[in-house]
Amino acid sequence: QVQLVESGGGLVQPGGSLRLSCAASGFTLGYYAIGWFRQAPGKEREGVSCISRNGTTYYADSVKGRFTISRDNAKNTEYLQMNKMKPEDTAIYYCGAGWLCTAVAGAYEHWGQGIQVTVSS
Repeated sequence: QVQLVESGGGLVQPGGSLRLSCAASGFTLGYYAIGWFRQAPGKEREGVSCISRNGTTYYADSVKGRFTISRDNAKNTEYLQMNKMKPEDTAIYYCGAGWLCTAVAGAYEHWGQGIQVTVSS
């Protein structure tokens, strides 16, 4: 059974850090492009970052220089390190697996259940 499970979310103060994990089971994560998306209340799901099958990384302008995406093939897990966090980073974060990195959420075949990230003092 193909499954993606996010973890590591929670409450953090502005300027703080969190590391999200996306653990894959039922398939080899490294064979896919893995994207992170987020959805805030009343807003559409937006692309945050992606790592392609060959390891190329992409970031939305809003997180560039603050977030870092990485992959651990041995653990079949991908990570999103989030630093210098801002209140506008508050959202439910999802990881998705697809063939190519794209900001189009519909292009991803498999999704995790999502995890809440709240940035607030």
